[in-house]
Amino acid sequence: MTPGAAGASALDKLFAARLHAARARPYLATALFALHTVESRLVPTMAVDRHWRCYVSPAFVARTSVEELAGVWVHEVSHLLRDHHGRGDRVALERGLTGPGERLRMNIAADCEINDDVFGDGLIRPEGAVEPGLLGLPEGELMEDYLRQFRLGPYTQGLVWLDCGSGADGLEREWDLGPDGANGLSEQEQDAVRFRVAQGITARPGDVPKGWRRWAEEAFHPPQPWRELLGAAVRSAASGPGVGEDYTYGRPSRRSAGLPGVILPSLRRRPPRVSVVIDTSGSVSDAELGSALLEVTAIVRAVGGRRDLVSVLSCDAAARVVGPLCRAEGIALVGGGGTDLRTGFTKALRARPRPDVVVILTDGQTPWPAARPPCRTVVGLFARERAVRSWDEDDPEYVPAAPPDWAQVVVIG
Repeated sequence: MTPGAAGASALDKLFAARLHAARARPYLATALFALHTVESRLVPTMAVDRHWRCYVSPAFVARTSVEELAGVWVHEVSHLLRDHHGRGDRVALERGLTGPGERLRMNIAADCEINDDVFGDGLIRPEGAVEPGLLGLPEGELMEDYLRQFRLGPYTQGLVWLDCGSGADGLEREWDLGPDGANGLSEQEQDAVRFRVAQGITARPGDVPKGWRRWAEEAFHPPQPWRELLGAAVRSAASGPGVGEDYTYGRPSRRSAGLPGVILPSLRRRPPRVSVVIDTSGSVSDAELGSALLEVTAIVRAVGGRRDLVSVLSCDAAARVVGPLCRAEGIALVGGGGTDLRTGFTKALRARPRPDVVVILTDGQTPWPAARPPCRTVVGLFARERAVRSWDEDDPEYVPAAPPDWAQVVVIG
């Protein structure tokens, strides 16, 4: 901020608000004090960039109370902790979203993710804060979910002023100092801040809103190499020839021009459907089942975040439960007996509509179908150290048969 009497007064007020925010949300203190403030008259209120700089309008600070500024501090740092800039870039690439209008929509969706549980308990809701109820949307969802549920229109007309900066949606602003500017944090420093905050949240789970607890759990389980491989395998299977394709007469084939009087259907791509079969037999540990739930989250991301296209089936010697995915943490994993994943294959393939990809998460101690299933198959195989845990206590030399050649195998962990 600018030095001098007026500048010092504004700076004191801004820092007093940050201290108030840290007292109200002590688990966010590390992140709040990692932000470097930059005065800018180009910024409508307060905004952040992806390098953890917070741009502040002196006029906004002057007209806003310390209590409201504390809420804005927490709101802005939440964008950075939740990686809204990186997620916004990924969503834009996956869904072909371009232009300031789509980035404004991302900013609104990101605000809905944050603001549904960030205020109260010592933090005043700032004037104009966007909450899901304002758009008639449910609480507790992620930015990617909200983006599918609204478009810019009459309900969002009063939000055109909203601008939380490139740290909220990934789009560079004219006031950004960029990667070479002073006082930015490196990616390693940013990760260290997120990890410290996640530690603080898990140390006091009873005092933390559900959205932050969910974020902290994911922060402690960052994407691993095998998770990237699993996602790549699912995407590869889902984009194969004949997968996610159907014929439609809504758009006649161009070949119809060569056959006067005959209308031929054209191929239409539709989102792929994925069925996940989780091995819940007695040979699978609780830790491996927990890992399986994390892999389900990675699979959802691999198909563009569409939970409605992913169904989950738990299976030991019999297929127990099958249904659409709502949240990974809500999946009931039933089992504990012997293993025969052939029943899981059968039940998954009987679903209507039939899946385009079947993903099997297992320790490998199962018989496999004799014939190739009529869809792509990906096997996530839990890694085992025989020195730590024998495959079979009665037969130390036993090693289960490898998955069939027609399955794409990824070793997990």
